[in-house]
Amino acid sequence: MKKSKRKKEQKVLDLDVLEQLNLNAAGIDVGASEMYVCVPVDRDEEIVKVFSTFTVDLHRLADWLESCEVDTVAMESTGIYWIPLYEILEDRGLEVNLVNARHLKNVAAQKTDVLDCQWIQQLHTYGLLRGSFRPEEEVCAIRSVVRHREMLVSYRSAHIQHMQKALHLMNVQLTNVLSDITGETGMKIIRDIVAGERDPHVLASYRHGRCAKSKEEIAKSLQGNYKREHLFALKQAVELYDFYDQQLRGCDEELEALYAIFDPPPTAVEPPKAKKRKHRKNQAHFDLATSLYNMTGVDLTQVEGIDALTAQVILSEIGPDVSKWPTVKHFASWLGLAPQNDVSGGRVLRRGTKKDQ
Repeated sequence: MKKSKRKKEQKVLDLDVLEQLNLNAAGIDVGASEMYVCVPVDRDEEIVKVFSTFTVDLHRLADWLESCEVDTVAMESTGIYWIPLYEILEDRGLEVNLVNARHLKNVAAQKTDVLDCQWIQQLHTYGLLRGSFRPEEEVCAIRSVVRHREMLVSYRSAHIQHMQKALHLMNVQLTNVLSDITGETGMKIIRDIVAGERDPHVLASYRHGRCAKSKEEIAKSLQGNYKREHLFALKQAVELYDFYDQQLRGCDEELEALYAIFDPPPTAVEPPKAKKRKHRKNQAHFDLATSLYNMTGVDLTQVEGIDALTAQVILSEIGPDVSKWPTVKHFASWLGLAPQNDVSGGRVLRRGTKKDQ
């Protein structure tokens, strides 16, 4: 017979003894049009007040918290509505804890706006809420522009597809002879088609020297049915592509200005010579690698598989200071890469990483 495994002895804790850690704590239930705020019971005749989300009302909210001698605040990260209030309270010197809604979703309580803010305040008083990570203001500004830039790249990509569709409708098989129609050869041909050129041999003369296909093959692919409506769609797609390309250049100018405030830290080492890398589409229109080096004091592009754009995405999300994560394991857990197994009664019910929030 198999020997039965002994169960580990578990200590019984006294759950009625909870120490109040944050005596000057407030809780805020964030909404699109109203903010419900709760302060400790001995600070005002009304411990719960509601404020509108207009800027003047948010400043009134901050004034009330200061008059109630509140020094720490907890609020849920509801959409983007929390950002203006977060910034105002942070400027006033209050400690603001942005709480993940997942930490509160299983609370067994009646769901009304008033009770939500009271419950947040009570949990925060006992130190049961942990604030989400938010980088410094300078990094937040860079992160906002980087995310906006990625959105513009996706919008521009849609118009590349529109160009491809218009060419296919005219049976111009340019995509069969060029790996990228937005390269030097492809855009010269497309712009000349929009300008009115129809001779395939003239168009094929724009072939770049490194192009794998011959002029004859390119000329053959350009013999199509140039109908007016499809040419119009192609023309508009090119104009929109150029527009978003110009917007991307504007984003890069703004990023270059934001990076300019960083100087290499005293501990920075002399950066090694840059590796020769294949040019990546959507690359920045300024010396991004040097800007990132000034920000961190190390050249992250020397890591295999990481170029300047990849390094920018990482640093714009976490900033140059990783000391807020005690170990590599903590950082991997925050990224959602660490295993999170659901265990009940000693049995693993589900294996896998944390779901996207």
